[in-house]
Amino acid sequence: MPESSGMTTVSLDELCINTVRTLSMDAVQAANSGHPGTPMSLAPLAYVLWTRHLRHNPRNPEWPDRDRCVLSCGHASMLIYSVLHLTGYDLSLDDIRKFRQLGSKTPGHPEHGHTPGVETTTGPLGQGFANAVGMALAEAHLSARFNRADHQVLDHWTYFIASDGDLMEGISHEAASLAGHLGLGKLIGFYDDNRITIDGETDLAYSDDAEARFLSYGWHVQRVEDGNDLEALDRAIEEAKRVTDRPSLVILRTHIAYGSPNKQDTAEAHGAALGEDEVALTKKAYDWPTLEPFHVPDEALAEWRTCVERGAQLERQWQERREAYGEAHPDDLEEYERRLRRELPTHWDESLATLAGEGAVATRGASGKVLNALASRLPELIGGSADLSGSVKTLLENEPAFRAGDYAGRNLFFGVREHAMGGIANGMALHGGVRPYCGTFLIFSDYMRPSIRLAAMMRQPVIYLFSHDSIGLGEDGPTHQPVETLSALRAIPGLTVLRPADGAETVEVWRWALAHPTGPVAIILSRQGLPSLEYRVRAEDIARGAYVIAEGGQGDPRALILSSGSETSIALEAHRQLAQSGIDTRVINMVSHEIFASQPAEYRDAMLPPHIRDRVAVEAGHRMSWDRWLGLDGVMVGMDTFGASAPSKDLYAHFGITAKAVAARVRELIGR
Repeated sequence: MPESSGMTTVSLDELCINTVRTLSMDAVQAANSGHPGTPMSLAPLAYVLWTRHLRHNPRNPEWPDRDRCVLSCGHASMLIYSVLHLTGYDLSLDDIRKFRQLGSKTPGHPEHGHTPGVETTTGPLGQGFANAVGMALAEAHLSARFNRADHQVLDHWTYFIASDGDLMEGISHEAASLAGHLGLGKLIGFYDDNRITIDGETDLAYSDDAEARFLSYGWHVQRVEDGNDLEALDRAIEEAKRVTDRPSLVILRTHIAYGSPNKQDTAEAHGAALGEDEVALTKKAYDWPTLEPFHVPDEALAEWRTCVERGAQLERQWQERREAYGEAHPDDLEEYERRLRRELPTHWDESLATLAGEGAVATRGASGKVLNALASRLPELIGGSADLSGSVKTLLENEPAFRAGDYAGRNLFFGVREHAMGGIANGMALHGGVRPYCGTFLIFSDYMRPSIRLAAMMRQPVIYLFSHDSIGLGEDGPTHQPVETLSALRAIPGLTVLRPADGAETVEVWRWALAHPTGPVAIILSRQGLPSLEYRVRAEDIARGAYVIAEGGQGDPRALILSSGSETSIALEAHRQLAQSGIDTRVINMVSHEIFASQPAEYRDAMLPPHIRDRVAVEAGHRMSWDRWLGLDGVMVGMDTFGASAPSKDLYAHFGITAKAVAARVRELIGR
């Protein structure tokens, strides 16, 4: 391509901003896919925020006291990739050239743990918004717990950038409402009001008054009418930082694909490459020095890279504060840093030995007892439920609520906001220093499934407590009976689903969940009382995912009976009935399909001998997740319809999920 005549009137600020714009255009053009328009409109904000306000160290992206910045509109990923490269993170120009290519550090949407400097995985709109609320919540809690009048070991802000799509998604309404209610004053958001969606102008489907909406939530709101006005942006951020009793939103009026002669303010620029001709015209409009792609002027790079020394100095200053804090409060510093390392304290689980108990208990009740026994030994545990703390047993006794003005509390009340609860818990885990848990009825996990999925993708150790696990919840009826939900959760890669069968197993499930902070865990709990099993579960049983809970005879069993959770006692009774008829069976308690699937083949084959094809699974849910263990010849005693409203025992009898039915299916199989 021919080169232009060169720059004549472009200032250094404009050069730095246009470098982001041209890198974004070029990367999307090279990939022939992506979203160039929003990075082009938000480049001035990114320049002001990253170079003047954001406390970050490009050479140490994990610095604990850094400010967090979340790009909730993850489709605009080239904005953050350009800025991370320019400010000196471990992201090269070659990585930018490989945008959206297999194995690159620059995937289509930002991925936490994949690209240095990316704080969370975004793309599903609204998720980053909720994550940012969770990060600000964690910062507020840790500050209340650890900072002292004479020394502060942490003091940082959480920023997020949101699009009209983020604000349309319901999760943003939920998260914004809670953030305003809690007065999270160190949370600052930017709304990119460019008035364009993929389908066209926003007025096709959206006419909210964002300012009035956020004011009603209790936020501080400002407007910047020209998103290119650097000084107005700077003043707005400074003003937002001065307002510390509530979160702030800055509404920016911007123009998508700013500077593009033919595609500025059009839907065409939202989700597709501009085209080579339009890229060239836009560069000429910027008075860009060359039409060659991926050009970074030396002057612009030098200005952006001042962030390296500035960041190092900021971290050095924090290290000095940390050392002074440690001299004055050594035990507190040790505790704070233990939490950041996600290490469990010595003897953290000693109190669990006395909790197994006897007799029929609802596993939700057993879980509540475990949680409270652990709370004093694991002060990093913080969480709650979506208006169901009494039903799911998430309340920490003798602990205050986390509320505006009292952020030291560990009981979170999310209100009826399941989706935001999941996204906020993700942000808390990403921030670090806390171990978040959250709870609701199993059926309502569907309301938060996108957040659960992202927790699994990011390998964040969020603990989900899902009670009312089956038709066993009884009279609330089919709207609340999750017949298909276990299979749906088990299908999420990286999510470990644990379904304890009695009180003792609930204890061990909790022990496993806390000792394995490598991803999210869903603990599935019953409303109804479950009998205490004769087999005494061991920690190593849970660590294998499945184990033999009953077996008769000396040789191979005639059939295998597989179960989990609430139905394990049914499987055991069927085993006893069959034994009275001289039929030997093996009962395998499959507390976690995912853990079992990760075991060596030798162990899996020892539990489920391949030559024993007669297998029956019993679970008050859909058979889909059991097919891999049942094989072609196995059968399921479970649900293939919705439930009904009636007492629990009546429902199990009505739908044929009984020991008698399991025994009958075994007889059918071995008699064929």
